[in-house]
Amino acid sequence: MGFFSFTQEVAMDLGTANTIITSNGKIVVDEPSVVALDRRTDKMIAVGEKAKLMYEKTHSNIRTVRPLREGVIADFYACEQMIRGMINMVHTGNRFFSPSLRMVIGVPSGSTDVELRAVRESAERAGGREIYLIHEPMAAAIGVGLDVEAPEGNMIVDIGGGSTEIAVISLGGLVSNSSIRVAGDDLTADIQEYMGRQHNIKVSERMAERIKIHVGAALTELGEGAPEDYIVDGPNKITALPMRVPVCYQEIAHCLEKSIARIETAILNALENTPPELYADIVHNGIYLTGGGAMLRGLDKRLTAKINIPFHIADDPLHSVAKGTGIALKNVENFSFLM
Repeated sequence: MGFFSFTQEVAMDLGTANTIITSNGKIVVDEPSVVALDRRTDKMIAVGEKAKLMYEKTHSNIRTVRPLREGVIADFYACEQMIRGMINMVHTGNRFFSPSLRMVIGVPSGSTDVELRAVRESAERAGGREIYLIHEPMAAAIGVGLDVEAPEGNMIVDIGGGSTEIAVISLGGLVSNSSIRVAGDDLTADIQEYMGRQHNIKVSERMAERIKIHVGAALTELGEGAPEDYIVDGPNKITALPMRVPVCYQEIAHCLEKSIARIETAILNALENTPPELYADIVHNGIYLTGGGAMLRGLDKRLTAKINIPFHIADDPLHSVAKGTGIALKNVENFSFLM
């Protein structure tokens, strides 16, 4: 009877902006956290990149949903459908029988018991049978290659789409951690608001995200690596006539100032609550930046100058959490998981 039942291992970074799945140590799914549903039947039409192409472009019979907001599940049903759709993208090697899924999922360190239960139940409804939850900063530290079991302090700052996770790790656990709801989505919203206020042009969430990618910066002086101005097309807020506006990285750095300052404050507060011996280790080892926000131009230099501790950008910041969950999945007996 064992022929009809087999177990597939998947590790998942269930992110506000992107969901990444690893299997057998390889990234097999890397898709936007978006799902498109039929309003009449509530059936899933598309998931991931295909659903994102529909985002902000649908007619009345289709709704596109980002199931996670600020790092937590905002739409339970849509999240379940998205997880199911993402898992179906993973090649199981057998299309006739559904595998029993053994899963490790990264969750924000500030998640409440209710939010953790929502993640677990979504995974179970999507086919998960054996589910482990791990804090995202711990997974990121493992993915970066830090020795989280060592008796020394390491600090990780994971700036995702919906939340920024800040944690001090030693001896395989979180000594201190904080999760603030200021991250990539807030930077995108800042740009959207700025473009309307400063240039009188209406831009969509997707356009604001493209501006962030092309000319987003944390410093007003980047030197030789500065990006060229980005041209934005859109309607005038008042007349609805078409506009074409060039945007430079300096003005985007100004418009992101308040949100970046809030991340700085959260890091300083975390350091203030760090025991002196671990603080000394962090000064020696530096602080590691992961997540999509780590790729904001000049952010590491700005934080280093502000806090006087070296900040290192992970080699692959977008996939650090996913890689860490994959390593944890292969070594479940060696890591502490959330109950």
